[in-house]
Amino acid sequence: MNPSATASSALPPASPPASSGAAELPCAPAVAGQHISLQHERGQQQVFCGLAGIVWLHRKIQDAFFLVVGSRTCAHLMQSAAGVMIFAEPRFGTAIIEDRDLAGLANAHAELDRVVTRLLERRPDIRMLFLVGSCPSEVIKLDLARAAERLSQTFAPAVRVVDYSGSGLETTFTQGEDACLAALVPLLPAATDSAPSLLVVGTLADVVEDQFRRQFAALGIGPVDFFPPRRSTALPAVGANTRFLLAQPYLRDTARALEGRGATHLPAPFPLGAEGTLAWLKAAADAWRVSDADFATATAAGVERAERALARYRPALAGKRVFLFPDSQLEPVLARFLSRELGMTLIEVGTPFLHRAHLAAELALLPAGTLITEGQDVDAQLDRCRASAPDLVVCGLGLANPLEAEGIATKWSIELVFSPIHGFDQAGDLAELFVRPLERRQRLAGL
Repeated sequence: MNPSATASSALPPASPPASSGAAELPCAPAVAGQHISLQHERGQQQVFCGLAGIVWLHRKIQDAFFLVVGSRTCAHLMQSAAGVMIFAEPRFGTAIIEDRDLAGLANAHAELDRVVTRLLERRPDIRMLFLVGSCPSEVIKLDLARAAERLSQTFAPAVRVVDYSGSGLETTFTQGEDACLAALVPLLPAATDSAPSLLVVGTLADVVEDQFRRQFAALGIGPVDFFPPRRSTALPAVGANTRFLLAQPYLRDTARALEGRGATHLPAPFPLGAEGTLAWLKAAADAWRVSDADFATATAAGVERAERALARYRPALAGKRVFLFPDSQLEPVLARFLSRELGMTLIEVGTPFLHRAHLAAELALLPAGTLITEGQDVDAQLDRCRASAPDLVVCGLGLANPLEAEGIATKWSIELVFSPIHGFDQAGDLAELFVRPLERRQRLAGL
């Protein structure tokens, strides 16, 4: 190895929709809670691999380093996806698996030890090292769990070494974050306080985290921790009195691991847009028995800011027809936001995987008759998309350029994961992301 500078389809039973507690928004065109149409597809897919999750995880956990054990292709993916300049000191890299490693001519574990030792000697600021598996490391059956255990013993207590899989085999790119956080759950200290605490689960931009901290403080909810934390040395405690809110809909394994540690999930819509954020906060407020009057007072300013921002973009999107390809697992949440808060018409809502329990509150808010497709047969879905002549398509990079060449406006779904879009103060920014491709198409048409 050379160092480089650079699921099952089975679904849990659906749980009853959680009460959102959200005030009715004037733009909601549909009656919530009526039937949706759900179909399953299996075939060729167009998705990124889980290594892409490193792009936002390495920005969040500031003293961690992500070492991908993979090929030069993995290194090129990370370098291009992150846009890291040549002189930068990124907190990720690749241990390149060479031909001699694949042929079994080298001791893969000894080679990995050498790369890690060299890395930690050069970067003494690293406090947590993630060994990230990839398709090539899984093909040669390199036991990264054993390697992580061995290296942790070698470099303890200065550095913790953790492994997880970022392989793209039968997964989509957001599952990389799920695998990373699930691998951290066993390392969380046990909570000893008998008072309830709140844990917000899912990577959020620092500015969004700060906003939510202030909002929870205004509601009298606390103590509040965020997972992942900004530093690996500040892992939050978890126990039987921990209540957790999911900030992202793709954290199935992480949620299961937290429940295994005794924590309790608070079902809620996800905090995208005014409605989603209000309902998400209401789930925590109800658990802390905040009165309706106090809740309304504490959230009124945020709702007003979000509504004022959304009003600016609603005329450009209302009545437009949108088709969402399966890519990030955010699709059902985005569909609720686009239809109820911006007045868009949903043609089809694709998602790689659908966790019914975690998305029950979101599904209940979708317009009657919404078609949700779990999984993908990309050729069949492309045929349906072209036949429906949508105004906007939300899809991955692999589909965007061909559709743009056909005259169809597209929005890259991966940008919605990279961008700060959660909370009241980002509602307008989220809406603008969907307006931009339509405006670009209009300007091009005038040339």
